[in-house]
Amino acid sequence: MTSLFSPDTVVLLCLLLHSTEGTCPSICLCTSDTLSCGSQGLTRLPLLLPPTTVTLDLSYNRLGWLGPGSFSSLPKLDTLRLANNQLTTLGHGVFQNTSSLRHLDLSSNRLRVLEQHFLQGLWRLEELLLYNNRITRVEGGTLSGLSSLRKAYFSLNQVTEFPFFSIQDHSHPFLTMLDLSSNRMTTLPWEDVKALPGSVQKGLYLHNNSLVCECSMYSVFWHWEQRGFDSVRDFTDEHTCLIYGEPRASVRFLRHSLYFQNCTVGKVVSLPMAVLLSNLMVNEGERVRLDCQTSLRGKELSYTWVSPNQEYLTQTSFNDTLINVFPNGTLEIPAAKVNDSGVYVCTALDHKHMLNATREVNVTVIRPMPDTFNTGYTTLLGCVVTLVVILMYLYLTPCRCGCCKQPLPPAIPIPAYDPNTLASIFSPTLSHRDPTKANINKRVVFMEPLMEEHNGDLRATLAREQPTLQWEWGASGLS
Repeated sequence: MTSLFSPDTVVLLCLLLHSTEGTCPSICLCTSDTLSCGSQGLTRLPLLLPPTTVTLDLSYNRLGWLGPGSFSSLPKLDTLRLANNQLTTLGHGVFQNTSSLRHLDLSSNRLRVLEQHFLQGLWRLEELLLYNNRITRVEGGTLSGLSSLRKAYFSLNQVTEFPFFSIQDHSHPFLTMLDLSSNRMTTLPWEDVKALPGSVQKGLYLHNNSLVCECSMYSVFWHWEQRGFDSVRDFTDEHTCLIYGEPRASVRFLRHSLYFQNCTVGKVVSLPMAVLLSNLMVNEGERVRLDCQTSLRGKELSYTWVSPNQEYLTQTSFNDTLINVFPNGTLEIPAAKVNDSGVYVCTALDHKHMLNATREVNVTVIRPMPDTFNTGYTTLLGCVVTLVVILMYLYLTPCRCGCCKQPLPPAIPIPAYDPNTLASIFSPTLSHRDPTKANINKRVVFMEPLMEEHNGDLRATLAREQPTLQWEWGASGLS
């Protein structure tokens, strides 16, 4: 039986399939790492998405459901925009192999229940947008694995209950924004709300709900207003409650507090807030001790540390990292390694008053560089070299005018003395020469006689070597 495809045809088909893998879909706009497929009327995801995609925009389409592993071929996916679609639910494992995702936008869809498996595996997720859906319930474990979450938006939904108990210091150490405004919550577990981390309370938005007027509710918002939380002060008029739960009896309780004058709100207590991030830099091999000093005071405090690897460290916990936790909350690393670098989060919990506080320390372990030459020796060597150069300049430079004898100028030869020529100077015949002829081609060369003192009188005398004064006649006269 002959094959339907020849070997050449099979090879060609394989090459075509390989070439289409990771190419840009024709209905999308692609750049180096961004894939934009918005406003295309899509009802399902495009096939063969480029694995290098970092940002994927699928907003303003007609997607109604996402199945398991819908984005498993995008291991580098950082931002996913699915806003303004028709999503009603998400399949199990929809975000499998997308643990690098940090920004997820599911706003303006038709989600009704936020199930706990929807966001599994997104431990790096920092921003979650779920506003303007139809969500009525958020299951207890939905936010449990989102340890890096910073901002979560649930506004403009129909939420009646929210699992505040699942948000704690050690589970969500970076959460600073939780927007639950414009929902349908009537009563809240206020004890769970007061037990939230201070940073979460400061960024908790609950305005435009249908809260029932009661003292426990008013006490929480009154303390938040006294502490100057922006979530309360920026929306003072939007904080309303219903008297006896009657929709027509709404009151702006932050503006009109007379209704709560019989409520005991207590004194303003400074709410424990998360300590600002401290930075610590140590060398490899050094001992590191991190304290857990917070605003809480007392002997009945319990301490829990969370390592950069999301490992819980307590006084009684067992770990193989040689990290110790003492009763006062101090964490000790006997010999720090480079792998120990990261943010360590300590949570102090007061079980009696249901208060907690957080301290964060960013530890950086540096591997010491080999010390090839000590800096002190380098400075000393530079000083010695400078001194040697100065001494060389002082003692080895060429001698100046005052310190050595200058060479004598070359001697000028003096002609020998001839007595006959001296008589001619005094010869009377010279005075009778024609003055017009005497100035023609005449050159005079003579030596000044030496002056010698004799018997108090100065007189001219000749040197012992008998220097001569010679007159010579040239062609035109005496020279």
